[in-house]
Amino acid sequence: MPKDKIIWDVSHQSYAYKILTDRLNSFHTLRQYKGISGFSRPEESIYDTCISGHASTSISSAIGITLANSILNQEGQAVAVIGDGALTGGLALEALNNIGVFKKNIIIVLNDNEMSISANVGGFSSYLSKSLTGVLATKMRYDFKNAAEKAPFGDAVLKISKKMENVMIGMLSPGAFFENLGIRYIGPIDGHNVKDIEKALSNAKLQKRPVLVHIATKKGKGYVPAEKSPDVFHGVSAFDKETGAAKNKCDALSWTDVFGRKILSMAEKYNNIAAITAAMGDGTGLRSFAEKFPDRFFDVGIAEQYAVTFSAGLAIAGMKPYCAIYSTFLQRAYDQIIHDIAIAELPVTICVDRGGFVGADGSTHHGIYDIAYLKTVPNLNIMLPKDRHELEAMLDLSYELNKPVAIRYARGSVYDNQELIYNKLELGKPEVISDKGKTAVISVGHIFSEVYTAYKKLLDESLDITLINLRFIKPLNTEYLLNILKDKSFVVIIEEGSLIGGAGEMIVSLLNNSGIYIPCRTIGISDEFFEHGTVSDLRKDAGLDWKSLYNTIKDCIHQA
Repeated sequence: MPKDKIIWDVSHQSYAYKILTDRLNSFHTLRQYKGISGFSRPEESIYDTCISGHASTSISSAIGITLANSILNQEGQAVAVIGDGALTGGLALEALNNIGVFKKNIIIVLNDNEMSISANVGGFSSYLSKSLTGVLATKMRYDFKNAAEKAPFGDAVLKISKKMENVMIGMLSPGAFFENLGIRYIGPIDGHNVKDIEKALSNAKLQKRPVLVHIATKKGKGYVPAEKSPDVFHGVSAFDKETGAAKNKCDALSWTDVFGRKILSMAEKYNNIAAITAAMGDGTGLRSFAEKFPDRFFDVGIAEQYAVTFSAGLAIAGMKPYCAIYSTFLQRAYDQIIHDIAIAELPVTICVDRGGFVGADGSTHHGIYDIAYLKTVPNLNIMLPKDRHELEAMLDLSYELNKPVAIRYARGSVYDNQELIYNKLELGKPEVISDKGKTAVISVGHIFSEVYTAYKKLLDESLDITLINLRFIKPLNTEYLLNILKDKSFVVIIEEGSLIGGAGEMIVSLLNNSGIYIPCRTIGISDEFFEHGTVSDLRKDAGLDWKSLYNTIKDCIHQA
């Protein structure tokens, strides 16, 4: 390396690799603000090949790199390291379908930790794989092939030989699937036996075709707390090394907790509610739902496109599906939202978790673009709760509507301000918190927690504003909103999402098209990628923390 390229799928598993390459001395900054990334980042190191934050991308990248090296007559091996979970993703399967066309030595290392692919790690299977791919066997295979091609009826002999080999592999190992796709299969190999892995990889390099090395591992191997609770240790923050107990555990109720509890209570009331997620059952707050209603809970694996269209199928047959997917992963299912749900106006509710900044996962995971890409879809009702009460109310409303709905909420502690008076939802109608100033501030969704703090600070200084909680992107009661804004001197729109294509642009366009020409200021996430850090640090960088908002709004008041 770096001549040879290792592509870590998702790349959460690249931490040891970072230490072994050039980041030992900076490893203590992992996933911290201005520190090194929790994923592969080429700008961080010459040893990182691809930006790998989403699953199932590695094999496609490896194929491209290998073919480019061949075309440009460059040296270098490409190795894709992918977990069994990521292999469920459509992109990985598309790559496997295509890879056999190219007779190039692309190596795939499949790390199977018994989560989905069979963990048949028998001694005979390993022996068979080694026998079929070792130095002697490989040499004999090519010598036999060359001799047969020169002999009479050589083609027939080769075909029979190949069929016999495939039958043996299919009977005695789990590799027939890969072999039939034109991929030489090696495995299963004990992933905790270094010598066996070295031998398998050495054999893989001898092949003149794509190779998959199937290694079986135990999740959390070597650390007892992780071995006992692999699901808990899939993604962790700081913990005590002796006990495995989490440090600084936050007991505050999260947006995801509120969603999980509410959807469970709704399912107890309505027997046609189903919950769907794409490999994020715990992350989306659906564990309790899965335990109580296993026949109505569906974790489809890392397959967001399938999750959305599957939800459409459930809706066609009379169910009320609630499809919970992280904002950043929902991007993969954009076509399905349009093609399979919106055009047919099916009553699927898409629960867009982790809208806005998400923190330490960084640029690949921030939920910045959902408002921009969802608001262009006809027939889709888009709701943005400011607090826990609105999230619960919007989930109730989504059931009553019998139409396509997207509800967007954040990661982290849910906003629950007891001094606020809850105003009942009315589809499309914004909520007016205060109408006392000539400067109107429109808050979009969960960023209201920062906006309201700034608003209270302004009140302390006797600076009045009109504060509006937008609540809905589509439908939007434009007549009601315009009636409030038409006499204002300045309008400020604040959202934790992309400024390009966001709610701010929509409202400015609405004012202009209605012949209302008022100075406007849109505050949101600018046209750049934001790296990892705490949400509070990232909001400061974007000017979305309450102090920055206070200063900006104060300037606008003076300009008005």
